[in-house]
Amino acid sequence: MAYDYSELRELIEINSYTKNKEGVDRCGALVRQKLEKLGYKTKVFERERFGDHLWFTSHKRGGKKMLLLGHLDTVFPPGTFEGFREDEEWIYGPGVCDMKGGIMVMIEALRAQKSIHNIDVFLVSDEEIGSDDSRAITYELAKEYDYCLVFEAAGKNGEIVTARKGIGTFYVDITGKAAHAGNNYTQGIDANQEAAHKLLALSHLTNLELGTTVNVGRIEGGIGANTVSPQAKLIFEARFTSSAQRDQVLEEITQIVHTSFVPGTDAKLSGGLQRDVMEETPEQAQLLQKIQKWSGQEIVTERRGGGSDANITASAGTPTLDGFGPFGDGDHTIHERASKKSFEKRVELTSKILAGFMANETG
Repeated sequence: MAYDYSELRELIEINSYTKNKEGVDRCGALVRQKLEKLGYKTKVFERERFGDHLWFTSHKRGGKKMLLLGHLDTVFPPGTFEGFREDEEWIYGPGVCDMKGGIMVMIEALRAQKSIHNIDVFLVSDEEIGSDDSRAITYELAKEYDYCLVFEAAGKNGEIVTARKGIGTFYVDITGKAAHAGNNYTQGIDANQEAAHKLLALSHLTNLELGTTVNVGRIEGGIGANTVSPQAKLIFEARFTSSAQRDQVLEEITQIVHTSFVPGTDAKLSGGLQRDVMEETPEQAQLLQKIQKWSGQEIVTERRGGGSDANITASAGTPTLDGFGPFGDGDHTIHERASKKSFEKRVELTSKILAGFMANETG
């Protein structure tokens, strides 16, 4: 079955850069119209700086409950990458795979049901900047559900995602003491030198065999060549594949920050976890078996290094699977595109999963 992509075009042609509240809310209003026509009730989490988060609830019967999760925002500021186009194989435009295409897969799959119950939808507005605003809401909502499906892009071969690295972003502010580098060098305390020691120590926490990376992405400090540096700053991220690695890395980061390699320097650590690790669990494996049964097909899986809001729902204890959107590539670039064939396959797959869930898991 071929699909009419005019509704996706309408969403794509609205700029929904995370900080463009008006555009994000326009996209939310369009999705709200579509879901309310299917019988959903809407709760709006109003926001001043970002777009509103939207929770769509369906009629409830006994049995299990499922949450469909997505985000309305994209990474492209107005004027940087806009417009929609298509050819025989691909759709092009901001958000076609990340993740307005995923939202339309979700909507089309819901439309395919004779009736809808026990399947709710939550769409956030700030996923592309780390979900700092929506994270707590997502975490609490997830606890109310037995299963969660997330509509980030599929893998190249239709893979769904069973694991994602946890990620934290951190800041180290280092204080030393300024001094003239020629006349009073020994009276200075070099914050830049301390930053260099800390950079190397943090980088040595990387363990590729375990999938742990620590990347110091930015370093700044000092006044000029003839002044011993009185301050410096490091900005870094850490990624890890397990809760055990998370705990170990966080402990080692703290030790490095609180160790003065250059006597007299002081350092303060800020920032923290953005998304906790999404690990494979027995409960998730059971959900995967069920959706294979409901869909009548074997589903391939993969693990990904990048995070998504699936990390949040998984950390809340809700069995979660990600990657139910269409396959695409070039996401976060002006070359973003999504496969039409994949879009249609994802609609078919998700439609079967939702029907099987309601038939077998609800009253």
